[in-house]
Amino acid sequence: MSNKLIKQIPFIRDCKETIEIKKGFSSDDKYLIHMQEGNNKLLLRMFNIEEMELKKAEYSILKRMQDYNISCSQPISIGEAGNRGYMITSYIEGKDAEEEISTYSDPEQFNIGMEAGKELRKMHQLSAPDHIPSWYSRKVEKHRNYIDAYLACEVKVKNDQEIMHFIDENIHLMKQRPNLFQHDDFHLGNIVVNNKKFAGVIDFNRYDWGDPIHEFLKIGIFSREVSIPFSIGQIRGYFNNKEPDEEFWRLYSLYLAMCVFSTVIWTLKTIPDNINEMLDKVYLFLEDHDYFSRLKPKWYR
Repeated sequence: MSNKLIKQIPFIRDCKETIEIKKGFSSDDKYLIHMQEGNNKLLLRMFNIEEMELKKAEYSILKRMQDYNISCSQPISIGEAGNRGYMITSYIEGKDAEEEISTYSDPEQFNIGMEAGKELRKMHQLSAPDHIPSWYSRKVEKHRNYIDAYLACEVKVKNDQEIMHFIDENIHLMKQRPNLFQHDDFHLGNIVVNNKKFAGVIDFNRYDWGDPIHEFLKIGIFSREVSIPFSIGQIRGYFNNKEPDEEFWRLYSLYLAMCVFSTVIWTLKTIPDNINEMLDKVYLFLEDHDYFSRLKPKWYR
């Protein structure tokens, strides 16, 4: 990153060094910024200027998260430099939980899950703005579009009619669900750990509004493959170490069932070469639920 560009960004003009961060799927360029004083580190994201309105919305969400004492990056500055946009936030010290957690003991993994679940619960205190349509209307429309696309595509999932029937029988449950903040990408790859403890949540750029239980979808698809103790911990932590009720499991299963079809279409559209890998994930959670003849997955014990 050029010194000329750094000089145009007021907050980091006098920084000691910048290190590029290569990880993640985001189109942003990310840099770890070492400041002159003490051990102060910041995170800089550079992005295309056309994304400025989206980034400002994300920045304001990070501000709102501070109101609820969420362990996430604190927003510091946003603006334009050269012909690009930038966002500066605090840096969460630690390592990627997805890469680290399997080296920890089961109780350590479970405890990190517990803390993650408590953080998620805090996030869900934020209500959707009034202009956001109901969760039910948005989700049903998306689902119908995915089903149409699935029926027209060449990839087919085993027992797909059975899965569709399960969805049709339960989809009405979404009518009564609240319209709250959703991180919408809450899994081990977006959690930071430090000294075998939960350190924070990152990547709020996919946030949405809707049913908080929809967040748990990512456990069934991603987190349970990496760490079952973490996955159980996240659910227990969210419910204050109590057992979730049947409504939770029914909605959780409904969202996973819907995800079968959206996953196929999304993968064919964005990363078609990964379709077999994604189908493996789909078949794993279908087996977890015996194709939704059981609501509680086999791994939850």
